[in-house]
Amino acid sequence: MPRYFTLAEARQRLAEVGSAIREGIEARKSLQTAEDDHRAMVERIMFSGGCSVDRESAVQTRDMRDTSAVKLKRMFESFEEIGCVVKDLEIGLVDFPAKFRGQEVYLCWRVGEPDIAFWHPVDEGFAGRRPIDREFLRECSGESL
Repeated sequence: MPRYFTLAEARQRLAEVGSAIREGIEARKSLQTAEDDHRAMVERIMFSGGCSVDRESAVQTRDMRDTSAVKLKRMFESFEEIGCVVKDLEIGLVDFPAKFRGQEVYLCWRVGEPDIAFWHPVDEGFAGRRPIDREFLRECSGESL
C-alpha cells in the first residue's frame, strides 16, 4: 500500500530527496561513462586481437561502474523507504503520492525548482502538471498557501 504525503510532509523531505536525486544523477552519469568506456575497451581488444589490454584501465572502469551501480541502488532504496517515486533520473523528476478529492495524484518536483509547486493526476504525468492552488490545498489536506 503506497504512502500518501501532505504537501507539508513532502516539503519536509525535499532537502533529503533533493540531495539523494542529485547524487543519483551523478551516479547515473558515471555509470553511463563507465559503460561507454568498457564498450570502447572491448572494441579495442577485439580489433587488436586481444594483444593490447590495459589492465589498470580495465580495473578502474569496472570499479567506477560497480561503485556507480551501488550508489544508484542505494538511492532507489532510499526513495522506496521514503515513499516517493523517481520518475526521470536524467532530469531529476520526483513524485510524492498524495490524495486529491479521494483520488491518488502526485505532488511533482524537479531538481532546480525551489519548492513543490505542482501536482498532476497519476495518468497524466509531467505534461499534466498543474500549479498547487488554494483549491488543491483545501481539497488535498486542508493546508493553506
